[in-house]
Amino acid sequence: MHQIKSEHFTWIDIREPNADDILKVQKDFDLHPLIIEEFSTPTLRPKAVEYDSALFLTIHVPLFDVKLKKTYPGELDIVVTEKALITAHDEDIWQLTEFFKEIAADKKKQDEFMSDSPATLLRIVLEVIIESCFPKLDHISRKLDHIETEIFAGNEKEMVIELSIVKRDILNFRRTLKPQRSVLESLIQGDYKFITKEMRPYFQDLIGTNVRVWNSLESAKETIESLEETNNSLLSNKLDMTMKVLTIFSAILLPMSVYSNMLAMTADIPFGKNPHAFWIHSSIMFFIAVFTIVIFKNRKWL
Repeated sequence: MHQIKSEHFTWIDIREPNADDILKVQKDFDLHPLIIEEFSTPTLRPKAVEYDSALFLTIHVPLFDVKLKKTYPGELDIVVTEKALITAHDEDIWQLTEFFKEIAADKKKQDEFMSDSPATLLRIVLEVIIESCFPKLDHISRKLDHIETEIFAGNEKEMVIELSIVKRDILNFRRTLKPQRSVLESLIQGDYKFITKEMRPYFQDLIGTNVRVWNSLESAKETIESLEETNNSLLSNKLDMTMKVLTIFSAILLPMSVYSNMLAMTADIPFGKNPHAFWIHSSIMFFIAVFTIVIFKNRKWL
């Protein structure tokens, strides 16, 4: 548990909260038992709930697992009281951790960000979290550009797995981010005593940032679906061409196979005693193949 104390309030950041950390904040700030329970158990959906002495929020931050190449939601619990802002998270939320370290190490930034109220710092923390989505979206955009280049370079088969990974990444990103807007809207529309009317326009600006992130996700979703459709079409076209070539070869070889089988069933093979019998029958089979090709050409099957 780490904390920054200013003249106006305290910011406490709890990483991987344990029983001792939870009991300490409960004792120091007289938190409602339901808030303590929320700290101890995972919350599947974002929410904002006001209690007598605190405002409790749960949001989910899209995090990326480099090894699994997968985006997953990281839960962030936030408590706003009159004299404190408490953040708790099991996963390492890099942007939040770095922001905390910057304020802890710089007195000027403490005066800048912690000179008003915990709700003001809450707005800044939420802004940092939402803004952190843009570099991740830029990374997805670069992946999409790479996939597009490879698709039209003839590497459709190799891109099938890449398309699936990026599509799953976008899906998990959307699933994490979509419910957040209702929580942000509730901070404006709800009559919370820790969020004054003067602060609501600033939270409205957060909704605008959240909408921009969502629009970028929508664009990425449409792009990946179009790329997947294009990739499937090119793969299907290649498969059709392969099947066409194999079918043509089979159709050309079929009359030749029939002719050779007829010779095998004949007791007295024509030209059997001729020293050039092999070349004679080979020539006949060659002309049969040419004749088949000519028919295919005339019918426009080739």
